[in-house]
Amino acid sequence: MSDSSPAHAPVPVLDVWCELQCPDCRTALDDLRALRARYGDRLELRLRHFPLDKHQHSFAAAQAAEEAAEQGQGWPYVEAVLDRVERLAREGEPVLIEVARELGLDAEEFDTALIDGRHILIVDADQAEGKAIGVTGTPTYVVGGERLDGGKSQEGLRERIEEIVDRLLAEAGQGN
Repeated sequence: MSDSSPAHAPVPVLDVWCELQCPDCRTALDDLRALRARYGDRLELRLRHFPLDKHQHSFAAAQAAEEAAEQGQGWPYVEAVLDRVERLAREGEPVLIEVARELGLDAEEFDTALIDGRHILIVDADQAEGKAIGVTGTPTYVVGGERLDGGKSQEGLRERIEEIVDRLLAEAGQGN
């Protein structure tokens, strides 16, 4: 089916500005899972980092998520860490290493990545871009040029995202 290949119709991108020590981001997981189930590979979910100063382990968690992505387990890692936001707040970086181990990732490489800071530039760049486009809290979604702030309330956001994605897919001729 060449007519649906990325060369002919780019897949819409949903940027998810997220912070891995944020209870609201954990709540948003259900919406993200539903969006993935509905659209599959017709929608690219892209994690963007926006660590908040009030959460002392969020910057390390963002770096760890980048290491997980490099090892091929980005979203599973993000979901597993978000499921442990309270433990992360209490226990810090050992939780990040433990999750890596549970997912069968190279935990020693995680430890090294957190020490050598190899992913700091990616996290900093995401945070700077987020600030530049007006992200103030998490989760915040950007799709089709529209910013949707889920930090205050996530009520109706998934429906709004679906409206935008459906429109983008229709415009690209990919249907529903």
